[in-house]
Amino acid sequence: MDREEKDFILEKLMIDYGNELVRLAFTYVKDAEIAKDMVQNTFIKCYKSLDSFRFDAQIKTWLYRITINECKDYLKSWNYKMVHVKSFINETAKSILPSTEKTVLDKYKNEEIKDTIFSLPKVYREVVYLYYYNSLTTEEIANVLDVSVNTVKTRLRRAKQRLESMIEEAEVNE
Repeated sequence: MDREEKDFILEKLMIDYGNELVRLAFTYVKDAEIAKDMVQNTFIKCYKSLDSFRFDAQIKTWLYRITINECKDYLKSWNYKMVHVKSFINETAKSILPSTEKTVLDKYKNEEIKDTIFSLPKVYREVVYLYYYNSLTTEEIANVLDVSVNTVKTRLRRAKQRLESMIEEAEVNE
């Protein structure tokens, strides 16, 4: 396949599937700009591998698989985890204006909950974070963490149990 042919095919694929792939990527990464980056990476990989594509499967399915793998790799990356942890910490640690007593107490309680969540073992902390703060489904979390859906459900249940007992214990000690 010559370069002109590959360029033509890639352009057609981008027109036909670009928006669809961005929506797919967005369901994983929950950020429009990052989703576009993931799709751009998909098309780069597609272009590089177009000569070896055997057309055993539909090209759409192949593009979906590449996009999903790109998103999973991104979600597993250290950079992604650090960016999200930092933004989570920044959001919860922003200083509050002393407006009312309730606002101050709510902020204090949120800080305590955040600290409690961060004290959980990593396997529980990551599912809590992905489920409650990233709003991923248990299926998406299973894909991201490369574990079964039942494992995710078990970890969520155990994390909730630990959090409940830790919060109750903190309230008793107050």
